[in-house]
Amino acid sequence: MNETRILNFNHPEVIKTLETITQGLNNNKDIINACYLFVRDGIKFGYNESDDISASQVLSDGYGQCNTKSNLLLALLRGAGIEARFHGFTIDKRLQYGAVTGIFYLMTPKEIFHSWIEVNHDGKWYNLEGFILDKTYLDSLKNYFPRNTKTLCGYGVASDDFQKPQVDWNGDNDTYIQKEGVVRDLGVFDSPDEFYNQYGTNPTGLKKVLFKILVRHIMNKKISRLRERQVVQDGGLKTLCGIEEIDSISI
Repeated sequence: MNETRILNFNHPEVIKTLETITQGLNNNKDIINACYLFVRDGIKFGYNESDDISASQVLSDGYGQCNTKSNLLLALLRGAGIEARFHGFTIDKRLQYGAVTGIFYLMTPKEIFHSWIEVNHDGKWYNLEGFILDKTYLDSLKNYFPRNTKTLCGYGVASDDFQKPQVDWNGDNDTYIQKEGVVRDLGVFDSPDEFYNQYGTNPTGLKKVLFKILVRHIMNKKISRLRERQVVQDGGLKTLCGIEEIDSISI
């Protein structure tokens, strides 16, 4: 369980966070769940400047998406001495529709990198992906769809059980919120550093610069306003990513 540039679990802020959220906990199940819940709800859903930022930087930002939240969760688990690993994928870009639209959406690659964390508990590996969207954001998003909306693709969701997604970890289950958007399985890695050294990051070149200085801020503003329920649903649903997707929300 070596420390890496991304998994900098010996950083003072990472150590402090881990000590705070696991205080008084004595078994691995509770420690894993404490780390999981902190990353899910203590770190808001949002887009950082790059996928390969360090765990301490995610803490400093206070928000993250699938890949950066994976960086932080894995660092916390490693710091707690829990066996865990990084699993890389690509997902259909349409999962992000709504958070980014127009020309910026058209510029996004058809497939974008995605990841979740696998943790070993009592000799069995569990897939943890349900930490990507914070509960406040997800609850707010669900309020803008009819209660019979079962499947959804958009605004960071790709789920075939949208109203009741498995985003809580009980010690004997997998958790997911974007799994239905997965296109390719890129394999398991000991660290995110290994993954990004092999595949690079989303996006690249000029698009990376544009994303860092402009696009992600537009996306984060839309996400923030939706979290704060400052939106009006003005459209229906359409089929996309193989499941239903939001047609339009005015922000």
